Amino acid sequence: GGRLALGAAFALGGGAGLCLAARQRLREHSAAELPAGSLQLTLYQYKTCPFCSKVRAFLDYHGLPYEIVEVNPIMRKEIKFSSYRKVPILLANAGSPLQLNDSSVIISAIKTYLISRRNSLEEIVSFYPPVKTVTEKGKEVMEYENKYWLMLDEKETKRVYPVKEVRVEEMKWRKWADDWLVHLISPNVYRTPKEALASFDYIVREGKFGTLEGLFAKYVGAVAMFFVSKRLKKRHNLRDDVREDLYEAVNEWVKAVGKQRLFMGGNQPNLADLAVYGVLRVMEGLEAFDDMMAHTKIQPWYQRMEEVIQTTRA
Repeated sequence: GGRLALGAAFALGGGAGLCLAARQRLREHSAAELPAGSLQLTLYQYKTCPFCSKVRAFLDYHGLPYEIVEVNPIMRKEIKFSSYRKVPILLANAGSPLQLNDSSVIISAIKTYLISRRNSLEEIVSFYPPVKTVTEKGKEVMEYENKYWLMLDEKETKRVYPVKEVRVEEMKWRKWADDWLVHLISPNVYRTPKEALASFDYIVREGKFGTLEGLFAKYVGAVAMFFVSKRLKKRHNLRDDVREDLYEAVNEWVKAVGKQRLFMGGNQPNLADLAVYGVLRVMEGLEAFDDMMAHTKIQPWYQRMEEVIQTTRA
């Protein structure tokens, strides 16, 4: 029972705790649609993971076809080929097969590859080496160097980032989405027993669970994550009403975008826009999402993001 609840937790946020995916069904992208010799992609994911949602938002916005393999959060047999046991994992073939780990590394490496064809994808990925670090609690974790950098030459950098501040801003808010925004999801979607049950009802329907697994995960997982969310609230020094932290973070983002830009990237989203959107949309269909829309200034920007991604996917 504990393993099943834990498996559900891994399905919904990895190290960040549980979260909810967007309400809409994913459009499956087939790698077979790609022209011969071009980039072929397969995304191993938990549909309800915010980091996976970030990668999908990036791939969809750039119109990159990809196959999806939904991973069972308990057995994880779909990724038994990998020593890296988290999702997302992206298998990319640009002439030779390659495995990319970590959502921000995936996004930075593929974006670099799209902009600059000077280097092979394999060489680009080598610019993001994994490094083992130890947390304050003595836990060994794997991190990736340079993961918010695009590996471009001077000419390419000036074309993508006309002024230095543009690049600095994008990197700052990509990191903010990973280090702060994502940690507000679980405490908000599991804030009350009712919200926790509604969240797990959606998780089970959209995830890859067996019948008995799903039934058990729905009720045991909801209870477990209600209490876990309280620990997460304490760990991240959130207020008693965690909605206030969510509202403040979202309005901070809107303020950073400003009134003069459609997106932080200007007329089109940049990687920070896609990261923030990918994290926030996992709450769609839940009370936390509706409250966020009603009590913050995020809605105009969010709707623009939805529209531009739907356009590029069409």
